[in-house]
Amino acid sequence: MKIGLTYDLRDDYLAAGFTQEETAEFDRLETIEALEEAIGILGHQTDRIGHLKALVNRLARGDRWDLVFNIAEGQYGFGREAQAPAILEAYQIPCTFSDSLALAVTLHKGLTKRIVRDMGIATPDFIVVEDLLDLAGCNLSFPVFVKPVAEGTSKGINCMSQVNSPGELAAACEGLLARYRQPAIVETFLPGREYTAGILGTGRDARVIGAMEVILREDAEGGAYSYEHKERYEELVEYRLITGDLADRVRDISLAIWRGLGCRDAGRVDLREDEGGNLNFLEINPLPGLHPHHSDLPIICSLLGIAYGKLIADIVASAVKRCPLAAANPAYMESIK
Repeated sequence: MKIGLTYDLRDDYLAAGFTQEETAEFDRLETIEALEEAIGILGHQTDRIGHLKALVNRLARGDRWDLVFNIAEGQYGFGREAQAPAILEAYQIPCTFSDSLALAVTLHKGLTKRIVRDMGIATPDFIVVEDLLDLAGCNLSFPVFVKPVAEGTSKGINCMSQVNSPGELAAACEGLLARYRQPAIVETFLPGREYTAGILGTGRDARVIGAMEVILREDAEGGAYSYEHKERYEELVEYRLITGDLADRVRDISLAIWRGLGCRDAGRVDLREDEGGNLNFLEINPLPGLHPHHSDLPIICSLLGIAYGKLIADIVASAVKRCPLAAANPAYMESIK
């Protein structure tokens, strides 16, 4: 098949004057090269498309693909991760990962938590703060945790995210509202252990391939798996696979959330324990980072002995089931099982 690649290249935005943090969710060149190599080994032809505007220009020129491997994060708005899939949907071109609806909903942490809570799954009590007047209705017990409502890669999370008084909360929210130009989400702080589960597949075919505990080392700033920790994970973070009953509980909750939100192909679910050891939903990432060495999903695969190429092959195999060309070829469908 001819597989296009949509992505936001970090170097392009840095060269245009964006900061390291502003480009934190964008991909490095080595990620694109690794994807091309893995997809090429599967026997497919790849075509670098690039960011959203490049995709629009290519479609206007008449270019088409059998499948698009989409990792474009987008730049602006709550629907930024949904923009490339939405355009591809309009042209009836299948793409990897979740559709525009799931990506738009799950980027907004408040909306996601409301849906997960309605599913009967525990999540910390929270409020969404659009301006400081919203804090007047906050009846959460301290400490609380504050972060932007629609950022990834732990942007906006640092040692000041856990706050212990109304004054600290107002200051933290004021800073986030000004810096990220979006609401903040304030939730009850959970003091327990934190886990992330790696998921492959769609619907009934979805499965948790493994889950790991995120452990901050002694010289890491306490209380939060922050942007700084993710950037310097080799020295500040330890990742440890979980097993037994704990792994089973993480699997069951993560799969229920994944299926309930309609996510596809691959991603992660983040959970954390409360003071009683009960698992609570934190966040979901249906458009996971795919750097072979630095991203959480490939790290889980590495801990399990799953090669990067196998991960990409499984993602493509899941997406191909939605591809009319491949679905019409029984021999190909049999070969990817």
